[in-house]
Amino acid sequence: MEYVSTRGGTRAVDFEGALFSGYAPDGGLFMPQHIPSLDRDTLQRWSSLSYPELVKELCSLFVPATLVPRNTLNELVDRAFSRFRHKNVVHLSRLKDGLNVLELWHGVTYAFKDLSLSCTGQFLQYFLEKKQKHVNILVGTSGDTGSSAIESVRGQKNMDIFVLLPKGLCTQTQELQMTTVIEDNVHVFAAHGNSDEIDEPIKELFADVDFAGKYNLMSLNSVNWSRIMVQIAHYFYAYFQCAPSLNTSLLPMVEIVVPTGGGGNITAGCIAQKMGLPIRLVTVVNSNDIIHRTVQNGDFSLAESVKATLASAMDIQEPYNVERILWLLSGSDSHLIKTLMEQFNISKRLKLPEDLHRKLSGTLGSCSASDQDIVGAMRRCWEENQYLLCPHSAVAAHYHYSQPHSIPRCCLAPASAAKFQDALLRAGLVPQIPPEITALTAMETRSTSLERGQDWAQVLRGQIEAVTQHWEAQA
Repeated sequence: MEYVSTRGGTRAVDFEGALFSGYAPDGGLFMPQHIPSLDRDTLQRWSSLSYPELVKELCSLFVPATLVPRNTLNELVDRAFSRFRHKNVVHLSRLKDGLNVLELWHGVTYAFKDLSLSCTGQFLQYFLEKKQKHVNILVGTSGDTGSSAIESVRGQKNMDIFVLLPKGLCTQTQELQMTTVIEDNVHVFAAHGNSDEIDEPIKELFADVDFAGKYNLMSLNSVNWSRIMVQIAHYFYAYFQCAPSLNTSLLPMVEIVVPTGGGGNITAGCIAQKMGLPIRLVTVVNSNDIIHRTVQNGDFSLAESVKATLASAMDIQEPYNVERILWLLSGSDSHLIKTLMEQFNISKRLKLPEDLHRKLSGTLGSCSASDQDIVGAMRRCWEENQYLLCPHSAVAAHYHYSQPHSIPRCCLAPASAAKFQDALLRAGLVPQIPPEITALTAMETRSTSLERGQDWAQVLRGQIEAVTQHWEAQA
């Protein structure tokens, strides 16, 4: 299994090469050259597997045993999930009115990103220990990615992590989950800017190929293929939990509703669909609706500004994983994708070709939810079920409550409501706060402020150089 850039200007790499990369050198994103196709017998066999077993089976299709022996792969996945609070790792709550909520948030930071990042952290450590190598991980976060990435590598001697968060635009809990981690290999930067603005210095450093190579820069955002790969399991597990029976002549369809920010999770869904899983996908967003406009009208263009919403982790204007979805739907036409993305990068506006838009709207449904819609879904779910939704999960629930359905439907829940106390209070609901989250407010914090007017990329360069020199002196 080799991985190629969506823009076609880079030589193919193996899984290890894709794992240790951010953007491909040509500015594209790595994708598997071929998507495996699963037959009915395989789906039947997998239908009784646990979530961790599904992750192992799926990863083994994309990570050859010559690179990571299957027994080792199994051990890495088991180690990754060892800190999860729920015995099944993920859990499906079946609520009134056909609302099925797949809780993907039972990891250390109460967010779905713990699932893919805990595995990715194990894969990284496996290769780094083998090669006695050091990497610098660069992460921009709009909320949950930063803390999940930190937890996946904290204390590891072969990795340093640099996390940029938008000061004041995450919830207090999200920010504290990052700034309270006092480890020598964890470096948190509180930037006075929004999610898209903190991505700029990161892109600049990765685009400096000499610097990125010299200091072994890599990303743990959903730019990283490993995260997409692990997330494919969400869709198989959701399908097997919600499908009525696999013994019919035609396998039943299940609709899966996916709260979407940077688009990594919905990309994983598109790959699961391409592998032969009979699912209908719906991408749901908040008022930052570029993906919704793209699906409905083929209009992949920036709005005037990012709107701050209750579903803050989805306050994203440039969902970079859309490039992967378009590449998949175009039949891996890297020349077309390069042309389209270069046009978008210059003008920040793009009208999809008719054929590509038709394929996209045939693959995905979409919906946009306002803060009022989010609050309404949170209240209704509580009133009917005494069940608290986070505002991101509520975007999916809003779609469920507003759209009748004739087939089983599963809403993915990316985070615990406990992380979003302000949103709960705005909905007139009482937060239920786990002791681990309450304890954060009394802990020591550490972060570096990035002010407007500063050259953020230059600050990061200086820190990365200093950390690398220290590691080399110790090695």
